[in-house]
Amino acid sequence: MNNKKPAIWLLSAYRSDSHAAWADYLVDTFTEFHWHRLELPGRHFRWRIRGNPLSWLNKLPDKIPDLILATSMVDLATLKGLHPQLANVRCVYYFHENQFAYPASRQQHESIDPQMVQLYGALAANKVLFNSSYNRDSFFNGIDLLFKKLPDEIPDNIIELLENKSDVLPVAIKPIKTKQIKNKILILWNHRWEYDKAPQVFTDALLKLNQLSGNFQLALLGDRPVKKPASLLMIEQKLADKIIINQKVSKADYEKYLSQAAIVVSTAIHEFQGLSILEAVSAGASPLVPDDLCYREQYADAYRYAPGDSNALAEKLYTCLNKQAEAPDVSAWYSENLKQKWLNILLSQAV
Repeated sequence: MNNKKPAIWLLSAYRSDSHAAWADYLVDTFTEFHWHRLELPGRHFRWRIRGNPLSWLNKLPDKIPDLILATSMVDLATLKGLHPQLANVRCVYYFHENQFAYPASRQQHESIDPQMVQLYGALAANKVLFNSSYNRDSFFNGIDLLFKKLPDEIPDNIIELLENKSDVLPVAIKPIKTKQIKNKILILWNHRWEYDKAPQVFTDALLKLNQLSGNFQLALLGDRPVKKPASLLMIEQKLADKIIINQKVSKADYEKYLSQAAIVVSTAIHEFQGLSILEAVSAGASPLVPDDLCYREQYADAYRYAPGDSNALAEKLYTCLNKQAEAPDVSAWYSENLKQKWLNILLSQAV
């Protein structure tokens, strides 16, 4: 009997929050496989998405794996081209996000290069996975729009070819279950304080809410840049008496505040799965999220407001504070309910 474990290379070219949680979960959970991890730090985005085959040029193991599982930050087509011995190795390409639906900041120059990396990577893979239907659909819509701009010589069946080998399989979350007492007036922000999370919309909504009702408290978590954004400074200056915590905290404290919070808010202009909201909801918080992005497939109308509309968010907050809504069921994203699906994918591709 052959008891040899199938060997999987897990390639993640940008180890940031959701990417790290995903990689750690797979390696820790599926001990049926022999994992070899290659990861690069989650910084210098433009260099990472184009430079990873060069960064790993002399770091790939000599022994050929049974499967390569790569994130969509990996330039898979170039990697396989530089290493001909990998030509026949099966590959799964996992989209945490896609560059067709990713909003560019003012500091970034426009380029279709990251989009082409992901398109070629998906074409080079045997199986393509997305963490949400929104992620999948916006990727295919983006390809379609790009092709309409290109002058000629575009094959007719690329989108159909990709659709036929694509599925949706979310990053699994571990539900947060503690014995914390709910603070019925505590509003939680557990996101990065950066442009793609649109924190100014959150700030404007809080200032409006304060005019409607001053009876609320704030837990302001998540990474923030060294130079505080104007949105956070404004909250600190005008709503200082509402703040019970205002910093990135340890994992234990993070779970504590998630368990205490009655409401968790997102104002994101990009979100492909929304792990931070899912975690807070698993701890019993009621979500208020834009009627957009991945949120439409996760939360009912009652939990959504017009995207970018701080007045609409303030009104939702006011209603929610005065009439507590039950947290929705997000167990479909729990590890216990996704484990078998992940195992089936890995076994079908690696064996």
